[in-house]
Amino acid sequence: MHRRTVLKGLASALLGGSGGFAQTVPDPNNPLFHKLAAAYSAQNRGIALLVMVDGQTVFEDYPNGGSPTRAHELASGTKSFCGVMAVAAAQDGLLWLEEPLAQTLTEWQGHPWRSQINLRQLLHLTSGIPGGNLARPPTYRAALETPAEAPPDTRFSYGPIPFQIFGEVMRRKLKGDPLEYLTRRIFKPIGLEYAFWRRGPDGNPHLPSGARLTARSWARFGELVRQGGVWQGQRLIDEALLQKCFEPSKVNPLYGLTWWLGRPISPAQRSVIGRVGQELDTLASTPHLPDDLVIAAGAGEQRLYVSRKLKLVVVRQAEGIVESLAGRRTAFSDAAFLGLLLTGQG
Repeated sequence: MHRRTVLKGLASALLGGSGGFAQTVPDPNNPLFHKLAAAYSAQNRGIALLVMVDGQTVFEDYPNGGSPTRAHELASGTKSFCGVMAVAAAQDGLLWLEEPLAQTLTEWQGHPWRSQINLRQLLHLTSGIPGGNLARPPTYRAALETPAEAPPDTRFSYGPIPFQIFGEVMRRKLKGDPLEYLTRRIFKPIGLEYAFWRRGPDGNPHLPSGARLTARSWARFGELVRQGGVWQGQRLIDEALLQKCFEPSKVNPLYGLTWWLGRPISPAQRSVIGRVGQELDTLASTPHLPDDLVIAAGAGEQRLYVSRKLKLVVVRQAEGIVESLAGRRTAFSDAAFLGLLLTGQG
């Protein structure tokens, strides 16, 4: 049976045979909508769905072999830790977002384009350095040696290389391991434990991908973001600095500092948003969704959605990372999923 037919049938059954929805205002607490979104996610290889509203878990579902204790790879969902780590480091006085990277990466001095790149441009993915192969993060050294292909702030290029460069910047600033800093500064204070984090042949942690977390652990990170950097009454991250993560670049209106932004864009802007951005672009034309939605997104449709206006954190995990990277993706749509979750309309 066709997926949409199944969903319509389920919707009708859940709403007593009404056959449709009059809901126009998002209702993240609606248990009927949760079931619709869960069914849609499960049909598209979903293994975990967790919904939190105002800090309370209101729904969990673990189909297709998932479980609350099963840690799953976030793929590029890992990238969004970098933006939060960067603003935390700025708060700690380790760096500043407009800092020329050549001050730390001295081998870049004298290069026409690389000497002009600052940290904000690197994490906006507008440095002019290519993103590289999504599935193969280079070593930190190899990333540093990647030549720029354009001046800063002229093109958007999504991929692992800029994040590995950021790892080397942090390693030199800290004179230590970036993941140890992230763990001490962010993860431990919020009680987040990762099951595994891939490292490269150089021994350094992969920052663009490779983190493996349970849905509940990833939701903790989302809740810290939703609360503007506060955890259980304690401020961990300056709110104004954290907000920098959700400001788009001049080049790509759907990408902040390592976070995707679910907001309307013009037709003229669609040519620069990248493949993931194209998948998320349909959110712009979806009615009744929050305009402050921010998203950590990974291959296989791993998702962390956060909206402060709706007091909402949603984690969605799924099988199929390898297939997705190879271009064999499911029919999962962010717009359809969130439409079902918040209004019952896919």
